[in-house]
Amino acid sequence: MSMRPDVEDLQFRDPAKADVLADRLATLQDQIGEPVAIMHVCGTHEQVIAKFGLRSRLPDGLSVRMGPGCPVCVTTMREVDEALAIADSGAIVATYGDMFRVPGTARSLADAKAEGADVRVVYSAMDVAALAREHPDREVVFFATGFETTAAPTAAMLEADPPDNLSVLSAHKYVPPAMAAIAEMPDTDVDGFLAAGHAATITGSGIFESFVEEYGIPVVVGGFEPLDVLGGLVALLELVASGQPGLENAYPRCVSEAGNVAAQDAMWRVFEQRTGEWRGLAEIPAGCLDLAPAYADWNARERFDVEPAAATVDPLTEQCRCGDIMAGKASPEDCPLFGGACVPSDPVGACMVSSEGTCKIWYEYGGHPDL
Repeated sequence: MSMRPDVEDLQFRDPAKADVLADRLATLQDQIGEPVAIMHVCGTHEQVIAKFGLRSRLPDGLSVRMGPGCPVCVTTMREVDEALAIADSGAIVATYGDMFRVPGTARSLADAKAEGADVRVVYSAMDVAALAREHPDREVVFFATGFETTAAPTAAMLEADPPDNLSVLSAHKYVPPAMAAIAEMPDTDVDGFLAAGHAATITGSGIFESFVEEYGIPVVVGGFEPLDVLGGLVALLELVASGQPGLENAYPRCVSEAGNVAAQDAMWRVFEQRTGEWRGLAEIPAGCLDLAPAYADWNARERFDVEPAAATVDPLTEQCRCGDIMAGKASPEDCPLFGGACVPSDPVGACMVSSEGTCKIWYEYGGHPDL
């Protein structure tokens, strides 16, 4: 019988309920009797875990790792280099703030702006459309990044009669194929996934049913309050202890089984899946979102020559372990650059740039956030 508090109450930061959940985790871990590895695929989950010291409440034997849940971190050097090539051509390049300082092969969009390129930070896809209307004599390119949560707004913008001088350089990624890639890694030891609640508001929790059936790994959709995370972990350990992989929605106040069907319809009208690289990981089948042929007129790759010029890779980049960290094979402290040659003010890898990057989160909270 579950000892979890009512999931509807998990939005509150109640220390007494946290104690109940922590005790339940300890009981379940003892019942399982062997190490359990949980992977979450959301940078916001890692922020909550670090900020509130949740790892200090975990029992011995239970590890919680961050997977490829930072969209900025998995944006490839080539995609950044494409945006740089467009900026160098004289177009206005607009992107989200976390992308501004992500290193490409040799420089970032922040470097390009310092050199005179017109690079701007926006807060939404609709802001880019407004920017293009304000500058009808300029080409405006949206360097669009993020998972399902931001891909749907990009699609909505393109379906809302965008101006002719606007185009999109899509670096959007799709999370479920990346989870499958991790499950298929020969040395994977992930016993359960804590899925991102905000992405699931778009896709619905039901999208993970086929994953659970195919790989036999339980999935719980979790929210972002400290008790949401602890409750999601309890749900996962209950599934692991039962020996019957299952799917559970532990964030029902925001996520439904079907999700936002209108947003999904728009996303799949505008985008199509393709195999492509996730930075530091691998080629992920069906893991990247490109504009569908019907939207080729707004595809920056069709409108511009985005073939990046050859550039020398920073030798430090070869030492960066961002890919291993996102695959759950290493922690930031395993990287020889962490906190030394690689810091937020002078990042080597993308994991030290984004507010959702594991390295930046751990650096901000003093290394391994167990206290």
